[in-house]
Amino acid sequence: MTNSKYPRAEKLKKNTEISLLFDKGKWRTSGNLRIIILKDKPNLPVESARFGVSVSKRYFKRAVHRNRIKRLLRECYRLNKDLFKQAFGEKTMAMLFWVSPEIPPKFQDVEAQFIKLCEAQKK
Repeated sequence: MTNSKYPRAEKLKKNTEISLLFDKGKWRTSGNLRIIILKDKPNLPVESARFGVSVSKRYFKRAVHRNRIKRLLRECYRLNKDLFKQAFGEKTMAMLFWVSPEIPPKFQDVEAQFIKLCEAQKK
């Protein structure tokens, strides 16, 4: 049985971690998804896996739409956590972004793009 929870310990919330992620992280893009990743290295130790989600006000003015997309992205991570950890590593900080002004019609569309992003990283 896989661990399909998204506990508080895995959530990226600290401003120091987020600013470190933006300063030292690497960007990857696939379709409408964009991710910034910071892996565990000797000079940049990452204690445990952390994951966050962000949706820009630039694309979605209404909070209802931003919150829906954030829920979809978190659910993609929660269900495909094993695939994510295989692609990006066990000790990784990451933040996922939706970079399209169109709202995804179905969860399956978002999940397919998330899986494609993980598969592209493996290669």
